[in-house]
Amino acid sequence: MMARSQKKKVEVDPITLSVVRGILETTQREMTLSLEKTARSSVFNLAHDYSTALFNHRPEMILQGQDIPIHLGSLIPAMKVVAKYFEGDIHEGDLLIHNDPAWGGSHAIDTCFYKPVFWKGKLKFWTVCKGHLTDVGGPVPAGYNPNAKEIYAECLRIPPVKVWDRGQPRKDVLNFILTNMRARRDQEGDFNALIGACQVGERALIAMLEKYGEEQVDACIETLLDMADRQMRGLIAEVPDGTYEGAAILEDAGHGFGDFEIKATVTINGDRCHIAISSPPQIPYFINSYEGNSHSGVYLGLMMFAQLPPPYNEGLYRCVTVDFGPKGTICNAAEPAPHMNCTTTPMETLTDAVRLAFEKAVPAKVSASWGHANGLNIAGWDKRHDEEYVTMVLATIISGAGATPSQDGWHACGPECCFGALTSGDVELLEYSYPIIIHRYSLMTDSGGAGKFRGGSGTAWEVEPLNDDMTFITFGEGRRIPAVGAAGAASTIIDTKVGRLELVEGDRTETIRENVIKVIKPGDRITNMNPGGGGYGNPMERAVEKVLWDVKNGLVSLTGAKEDYGVIITDPATLHVDMAATEALRATRRAAAAK
Repeated sequence: MMARSQKKKVEVDPITLSVVRGILETTQREMTLSLEKTARSSVFNLAHDYSTALFNHRPEMILQGQDIPIHLGSLIPAMKVVAKYFEGDIHEGDLLIHNDPAWGGSHAIDTCFYKPVFWKGKLKFWTVCKGHLTDVGGPVPAGYNPNAKEIYAECLRIPPVKVWDRGQPRKDVLNFILTNMRARRDQEGDFNALIGACQVGERALIAMLEKYGEEQVDACIETLLDMADRQMRGLIAEVPDGTYEGAAILEDAGHGFGDFEIKATVTINGDRCHIAISSPPQIPYFINSYEGNSHSGVYLGLMMFAQLPPPYNEGLYRCVTVDFGPKGTICNAAEPAPHMNCTTTPMETLTDAVRLAFEKAVPAKVSASWGHANGLNIAGWDKRHDEEYVTMVLATIISGAGATPSQDGWHACGPECCFGALTSGDVELLEYSYPIIIHRYSLMTDSGGAGKFRGGSGTAWEVEPLNDDMTFITFGEGRRIPAVGAAGAASTIIDTKVGRLELVEGDRTETIRENVIKVIKPGDRITNMNPGGGGYGNPMERAVEKVLWDVKNGLVSLTGAKEDYGVIITDPATLHVDMAATEALRATRRAAAAK
């Protein structure tokens, strides 16, 4: 990396600063809109599983898009690795591609393009676009292979590679990569969208330099980095000095490895923060996380606690140091550890551990965990077009958000790793894109964690293949341990609050709580059910009228009202509440909890 400039500091007036900041933010939004409008796959154009960012020449992230959090934190180390690899061989018109977690990436299906932006012959910026491809090669469609014992059984690994050289596409390299991917038409379309978005960003940044000049733009960017730095330091300085620990359980997904505990130790010293992560040794299963990806989980946990206003850039993390522990652990994996599930599992558990550590320091900022990802990929042959299809169904990981000290959690907003940035897309467009029929996409009764403020509801997504066999692959967790509540929240009914999958084959119904690869036929159905968010506060303190409203709207059942909230409804038709019995039951439960 290049050293910081020693030039005399240029004064920045607030108007110019505001305009330059607006240009940077608009540039990033234009990049994301370009991806949405030009991408081929439903993962891009419906679910928006992509992220964009802008870096300066050093390279520091000068604008973090408000996209997928689990992408963005990992872009910081990945950009530095890629720039370092090509140091001395970066030219105007170059375009680089990269997906390898051993080279700072997140997981390999999240493929990233990096475009250096030159002005007057000098490298000034990088525009960066990362997107979740629907396939990246390997033995299992859509990349998630629960049977992989090492990374070589998962995917095509792409270390930093030039796909454009001085303005000329490397057709041989692009063809090599795309030839190793299923449903090539989708992958090629998404490649073009990512490339185009990088070019959109380049055009806007050059126009900004031409209008305001290099010195003024550089000064504005330094001011924005310093602004983010001051805001984070100010927050950290308000936290009492000391060491705080948080721990969260990563549940066994049915493959016999057992539960794992991930710990975060946060040390506050003045306006600086050190976060140390402790995790068990890596395992031959696809939940190991390499260091770049683990940065995202730590930063998400920090930002869930911090809740700072923009600007969002690398200045936020100047006062934060992170130690992921020794290589060869679940949160600091070493080759050849399999990893493809890592952006959800174990990242959401790592995020919870970090957030819980901070909340021990400042209990007033405590909030409940969001539902963890419990998803489904599908693949098969589309007889309508005589071609292969494969996709990650992002609608299947839409879970509930956690409750806060002042309100219920939002419905269908998770999972935690995406933090509201993921969308479901229209059912009709998914049915148009793939040979499937979606029988149900709905909120689930009793799925939100019980509390004075209820967790947001998870979702159920039911699908049937139309004209041929369909392979489905499950991934994730949260199928036994519900989202963590806060401030005394606890649920009595557990099974409805965790993820699972129901498979209906003829007259037989099977509940699946493991990560599996199976094939179903037309007439069979699978329903993926996602966990809800955690609750906040003692559920015996939830207002009776709120429980009644939840029952009327199908969010809580009559049984849930009694078991989770101590509210006894004697007449299902009129929803009459026996207030005397309710008060007696709640008093008994409060007394039991106090012992």
